[in-house]
Amino acid sequence: MQLIATAPMGLEAVVARELKELGYEDTAVENGRVHFTGDLIDICRCNLWLRTSDRVLIKMGEFSALTFDELFEGTKALPWQEWIPANGEFPVEGRSHKSQLSSVPACQGIVKKAVVEKLKQSHSTEWFQETGPRYVIEVNLLNDKALLTLDTTGPALHKRGYRKHATEAPLKETMAAALILLSRWNQNPVRPFYDPCCGSGTLPIEAAMIGWNLAPGLRRTFNAESWPAVPERLWQEAREEAFDAVRDDTPLNIAGSDIDPAAVEIAKAAAKSAGLAKEIKFECLPAVKIQPQGDYGCMITNPPYGERIGEEKEVRKLIAQLGRIMAGLPTWSFFALTPTKQFEHDFQRKADKRRKLYNGRIECQYLQFLGPLPPRH
Repeated sequence: MQLIATAPMGLEAVVARELKELGYEDTAVENGRVHFTGDLIDICRCNLWLRTSDRVLIKMGEFSALTFDELFEGTKALPWQEWIPANGEFPVEGRSHKSQLSSVPACQGIVKKAVVEKLKQSHSTEWFQETGPRYVIEVNLLNDKALLTLDTTGPALHKRGYRKHATEAPLKETMAAALILLSRWNQNPVRPFYDPCCGSGTLPIEAAMIGWNLAPGLRRTFNAESWPAVPERLWQEAREEAFDAVRDDTPLNIAGSDIDPAAVEIAKAAAKSAGLAKEIKFECLPAVKIQPQGDYGCMITNPPYGERIGEEKEVRKLIAQLGRIMAGLPTWSFFALTPTKQFEHDFQRKADKRRKLYNGRIECQYLQFLGPLPPRH
């Protein structure tokens, strides 16, 4: 079947690389999505393993839809009965962009009606109580083409299950994983890792999960786990594969600090919930007092953005402090996600690489200041 891994803007190539590393070669990348082919077991594997994707969708069909009649008939022609049982709950979500059918509520209503008509034929009933498993249908209209999908995931994949609380502006787990996968640390997880603005601990926790090869979805459930069409034994098989892949004998040197004591407590609680409390050292420290240990380490951080009045001066001071600290760590590499235009000026060094990413709706640069790679043994 055709599957889609949705991707935050700017991370499509990272999601595609993840899929290829999982063994899916026939990927096709477009804005916000990576298409690939898979079987039922791959619904389970991809939900468990993808670190940077938001959702895993089944592509039900794609067709031209200039009128409501075309949308209705195109939707009704798709094999909904192969997935949705008589008691299934099937809400319809929608989007429309640059299309004749611009009213999203109207399109949702048409799709719902068409699916009901198809299910009436196959399930021999006139009434659907929708008390069973959940099947979220999405109709996505772009340039008068309708893409119909089924969401196998449920709550988005960034909800790993280890975080009970978060700071005011937490970095999404999917974005944190992407920053790590785009850094050099990912290639050698025994190297030191440090986040001087750790907030609720997302970057250090995601780093530890990558370092130990922990599948990010192991601590949560997914919509498709309750679907009769996806046998329970496949989920068991995928979870056993994930448990067997854990490398918890890999020594980790991961630490994080923050000036906010409440944030540090949240980070410690999240690390404990993830089973990684002993692997990550969290401290309450201002950036000026941090002392990262070891050589050839990576400092990866999402520093404050200074969006409130009066905060910009403090943020610029923090960036300058980080620049001075990195000048004293000649073998380390530094990575920062920031919307701040004058970051390199305040840091007193030009970035070796930069990449445009979106943290939520905020356009940022992922600045990479590269130190030497550790010597090969």
